[in-house]
Amino acid sequence: MSRTTFFEVRVLDAKTKEQLCFLDKVEPYSTIGDIKSLFHKSHPHWYPARQALRLDPKEKTLRDDEILLSLPVGTTATMYFRDLGPQLSWTMVFLAECIGPLLTYLLFYFRVPYIYSNRYAFTSSPHPVVTLACACHTFHYMKRLIETIFVHRFSHGTMPLRTIVRNCAYYWGFSAWLAYYINHPLYTPPSYGELQVNYALVIFVMCELGNFSIHLTLNNLRGEGPKARRFPMPTKNPFTWLFFFVSCPNYTYEVGAWVSFSIMTQCLPVALYALLGFIQMTIWAKGKHRAYSREFKDYPSLRMAIIPLIL
Repeated sequence: MSRTTFFEVRVLDAKTKEQLCFLDKVEPYSTIGDIKSLFHKSHPHWYPARQALRLDPKEKTLRDDEILLSLPVGTTATMYFRDLGPQLSWTMVFLAECIGPLLTYLLFYFRVPYIYSNRYAFTSSPHPVVTLACACHTFHYMKRLIETIFVHRFSHGTMPLRTIVRNCAYYWGFSAWLAYYINHPLYTPPSYGELQVNYALVIFVMCELGNFSIHLTLNNLRGEGPKARRFPMPTKNPFTWLFFFVSCPNYTYEVGAWVSFSIMTQCLPVALYALLGFIQMTIWAKGKHRAYSREFKDYPSLRMAIIPLIL
C-alpha cells in the first residue's frame, strides 16, 4: 500500500517576502482554492476572494482549480500572496451598473426640480420621441436586470470594489449626460421625423431580442457543465444565426441597439456612448474569439469577433 506524500506550503507576502502562513501536511490533490481556505482560517480578514496566490511575485495568479501536485514545485511549495482588496459578487456588480442608469434617466425624464429651470419641473416633453426613448432606455436596463437575476452565470466570482466604483461612475455618468440632452426642454426631434424614429425603433427591438436570445443560448451551453465543454452554435432561433458569422453576437446586438438608439434620438452623447461601447466590446470580443480559436481545433474559420466578415 503506497504511502501518501503530503506537501508543506509557505505563504509569503508578495511585497515584503514576510512569511504569513505555514501549512503542514497539505493533501497533494488539494486545489489552490483549498489552500486559500486554509490560509483564510489563520487570517480571517483575507477571505478567499481577496487572495491572489502566485509561485513568483511577477508571474500570473494561480487559478482556484489548479491542483497542488500538478504545479512545478517540490514537496515544500512557496507561494506569494497579494491582497486584491474588498470584493463584490458579479451579480451585485451588474445590479449596481444597471439600476443606476435606469433611475438616473427617469429623474431627467420626469424633470424633477433643479435639473432644468423650475418652470419646467414635472412637465412632459411635447415630442413623442422623448417618451419613446425613455421607454426604450428603461426596457434595455430592465432586460439587463432580469438577465442578471435569472439568466447570467458568471465564471468569475467577484470583482474588486474599486472597479465597481469606476464602472458605476461610467454607466451612471453617461446615462445622466445623454438623458439631460434627450429630455431637455429645448430638445429638437430627429431631422427625418417619424420615418427615422420608426426605422430606428424596429432595429432597436430586433437587437434587444437578439441580445436576449444569445444570452439564453450561452446560459444553456454553460448549463451542460464543464465536461461538455464546446463552443456556441446557432439554434432554431433565427436571432442566434449570427453565430455563423461572429463569435460574440451578444456584443454585436448590444452595439446595434445603441446605434439605433442614437439614430432614434439624434443625440450626439448617445452616439459617443455607442462608440466607446463598441471599442470596449470589440476588445472583449477579440479576446473571446482568440480563446475559442485556441481551445477548439475545429472552430469555424468564417467567424469574426464582432462584425461579420470585417472585424
